[in-house]
Amino acid sequence: MALPTIAVPEYTLNLPSTGKELKYRPFLVKEEKILLIAMESEDDKHITNAIKNIITNCVFTKLNVDEMPMFDLEYIFLRIRAKSVGETSTISVLAEDDGETYVSIDVPLEEIEVDFPQDHKSDIKLTDTIGVTFSYPTYETLDKMDKLEEDSGIERVFALMAACVNQIYEGETIHERVDFSDKELEDFLNSLSPAQFADVQKFFDTMPKLTYEAKFKNPKTKKNNKVTLEGLQSFFA
Repeated sequence: MALPTIAVPEYTLNLPSTGKELKYRPFLVKEEKILLIAMESEDDKHITNAIKNIITNCVFTKLNVDEMPMFDLEYIFLRIRAKSVGETSTISVLAEDDGETYVSIDVPLEEIEVDFPQDHKSDIKLTDTIGVTFSYPTYETLDKMDKLEEDSGIERVFALMAACVNQIYEGETIHERVDFSDKELEDFLNSLSPAQFADVQKFFDTMPKLTYEAKFKNPKTKKNNKVTLEGLQSFFA
């Protein structure tokens, strides 16, 4: 006689980058084990793989998680986690008014959204006719950055920029990433003026991210505090 099948609820969310509706379910024990084992390892790569595996298993729409922006994956995982083990996460934050008191607060995971700064844009005009369009870094992009041998911070910045270039255009002529070599791209980026480089850097400085403003009272000073939490790890500290 077959054992009973436990029904699993189904939910929907809208992908921050495109607004596309996705259907998903909470993770089950089999997926939770994947996450717990990864967290026990304290290895960022294992944790990232666990998150991607859980999203792949729990989202009914087929996704290429290796090519999705990090903020999309973090948002999806946060929603799955909220429906799986609780819609709040208790974390410890530092009160800024005295700089020494840590306070436990409950963060409502369903209220965390991806913030898109108003001045953020992926199409960067370098001159009247020449510009660059960028794609968002993925977990795979950052994994490649971690494997770089260069210790220089500026070399890593250039490597990240190069990895995220999608197109370079001049007037009506569009050069897709597959149309030019790594050396040609390196020469192009090195030819930027400091002001143009700053415009490109702004794309990375203002990239969308998970954001939540937490308000709480310092029990020692009785003063009201607020802190802005950003990125997935901030909500499980």
